Formats: sequence, C-alpha cells, structure tokens
Amino acid sequence: MATPFRLIHHPARALVGGLVLLAAGWAQSAGISDNVVKIGVLTDMSGVSADNSGRGSVAAAELAIEDFAKDKKVLGMPIELISADHQGKTDIGANLAREWFDTRQVDMITDLTFSNVALAVQKIADDKGRLALVTGAGSAAITNEQCNKSTVHWMYDTYALATGTARALGAQGLKSWFFITADYAFGHALEKDARAIVEAQGGQALGSVKHPVGTSDMSSYLLQAQNSKAQVIGLANSGADTLNTVKQAREFGLGVGANKQVFTPLLALITEVNGMGLQNAQGMFITTGFYWDQDEQTRAFSRRYFERMKKMPTMMQAAVYSAVLHYLKAIKAAGTDDAQAVMARMKTTEVNDAVVRKGRIRDDGRLVHDMLLVQVKTPAESTKAWDLYKIRQVIPGEQAFQPLALSRCPLIKK
Repeated sequence: MATPFRLIHHPARALVGGLVLLAAGWAQSAGISDNVVKIGVLTDMSGVSADNSGRGSVAAAELAIEDFAKDKKVLGMPIELISADHQGKTDIGANLAREWFDTRQVDMITDLTFSNVALAVQKIADDKGRLALVTGAGSAAITNEQCNKSTVHWMYDTYALATGTARALGAQGLKSWFFITADYAFGHALEKDARAIVEAQGGQALGSVKHPVGTSDMSSYLLQAQNSKAQVIGLANSGADTLNTVKQAREFGLGVGANKQVFTPLLALITEVNGMGLQNAQGMFITTGFYWDQDEQTRAFSRRYFERMKKMPTMMQAAVYSAVLHYLKAIKAAGTDDAQAVMARMKTTEVNDAVVRKGRIRDDGRLVHDMLLVQVKTPAESTKAWDLYKIRQVIPGEQAFQPLALSRCPLIKK
C-alpha cells in the first residue's frame, strides 16, 4: 500500500520563503529591471564614420564596463553590451532601437553617430521610457529644439565646433568664408552655426555647396570653393568625406602657395588627420573635445584603448567610455536602473573620468565641459606616431557651448 501524501507545514521555512519572495519583489521594483543592465552601442560600422566610432566605440564601452566593476556587475546584476550597425540610415537605426527596447530589454543606447539617426532614436527612447546618450552625432538640435528628458548629448555639438574654430580664424583677420557641406542634418547644422559665428564677428559667408554623404570625387565642389575667392574654405562634413576633401584639395594645389585660401574642417577627428597625413593637414585649426596626449590621464586611457584597437581613440570613442561609465555610476548611486531616477542622478553628479573633467549635465541634456582648440603639427614637429596636435587653447565649457539663455529646448523655463 502506498504511503499517503502529507502536506507538512513548517512555519520557519514559510517565513524564510516569504522573506525571500519579499526581497526579490523589492529588488525588482527598486533595483535592476529584468535582472540585467543592458547597454546598446548603435553605431556606424560600415560607412564614412566607421573609423571614428564603429567597433572602436564598442571597445570603449567594454573598457568602461571593466573599469566600473571587474565582475561586470552593478547592484549585483550583470551588465550586458550589444551592438549593431545603423548604416547611417534613419529607418534602420529607428527599427533597431525599437527592437532593442521592445524585445531585448535594452536600458540605454549610446554612440548614435549621424544626427539623423540620433534625432530619431532619442525620440523613441523618450517614448519608451529608456535613455539615449548621444556621443557620435553633432547636431545642436539634439539638446535644443528637439531636446527631451531622456537624452544627454555628451562630447561635442555643431555650436561648439563652429565657435572654437570660427572665432580662432576670425581673430586672425580671416572674415570671408565658403562652405563645402555634407547634405544631411549634421552638415546643415554645422554650416548654420558656423555662419552665425562668422557673421557675429563681422565676417560674411560668400556661399556654400552641398554634397551627398560618401562622395568620392570632390573636384567640382572644390572648384566652386576656389572660385569663390573666400579667405576660408570651411568643411561642414565628417569622416571619410572630410579626409577625401582635404587630400584632393592638396592634390589640386588648394591651400598652398601665395595668397592661399585657408582650409579648415569644422569637424576632424584624429583618425582622419592621421589618414590625411601631416603633409596635407599641417597648420589646420580644429576644435575637439578630447586629445589622447593632453595629460597623464588621457594617455593612460588611450594606451589601453590602443592595445585593443591599434589606434588612438577619437573624441567620439572616448565619449562612449565617459558616458557608459557615468551611466553605470548613476545606477549604483540611485539603487535602480529606472531611467528617470538614473537621469536625475546623472544630472546632479559631476562627470569626472579620464576623458571628461568637471563636466556637468544641464537641464536641457547638454554635457558642458572644456573643449580644446588644436593645431595640426608639421611633419618636423611630430616626434612619434599619433603625435599630431599642438593644444593652442582650452576653451571653457561655458564659452564653448550655447548658453541656456539662447536655448530653444522646451524643458528650459524662461
């Protein structure tokens, strides 16, 4: 005869079980949702900015996670990193962001090279109650007309780039400009901001020409710039487009010899300058948010990055490191990965790491920190690989970025 089944009640065990369930419920509500913090690097891995962001941005995020915690955990839960190529296309970037938020439980998306992609994804993040930390795109609209409570713009923007370079050249008496502009959101914004700075200094823009992203033959655009007789030819493009424009300009003899026009890229990253070669790039003024050889902290971080990628980090890649590290610190301090709780902690905590010093995130989501005005060295001045810049000026953050008084962000009460 089978022994009858008996339900035995153990009060102590029931109490322990109840406490375990209670603790688990508390951890889920006040701690880490889905028992994992998932970060997505949505970047350009195959287009004109692949060297400036791409797999280097993924490597920078990995370094940030490792530096935050050797066990790659926050509040006892694992940190996971995923990545994808948005191909510079708004629809692909937006669809990936929706998939990541809806089905893969991604908490935060970063990088977002290309302003068209960033502007689309930041809205989706806000709609979904998640975060977007934009480190790759530059349009000032990200924290201006199209700002939202779920987005931080990390390293640079078109206002800061235009302000640093245009003011430096204006101080040298160079007043007339012609722009070669990439025909998308970032290029348009960069030209617009540079024009405003030039005109505010009493200069003038004699004209501009727009080219599709990924244009290989820049000769017709360069000819129009040359014929403008402008003192400065400003490049409002990025990535391989900037590199190709400068190299082809030098091949045509632009920017050299008597009565030369000054050639200045409004955005040029260290990978592009390295690709141009010092013979072509020497003397150019560039505004940047990061330079690997600035001090001991930047050098230490950059050497570790170099071990993985065999090149020095751009300011976009360095920004991913800073953004991911600050985000994880905020989760730990807030005791939760709830998006707005984390955002509140990020905004009240100074950003301090190997990349950004004494940075602060304003109410519009703009990270304000010092920028650098650098000048490309001559071949004779460079003493080693990647020794490319002379730092000419540290631009205080309050001067580099658009003042809140001029902001059109709806979050700013006036």
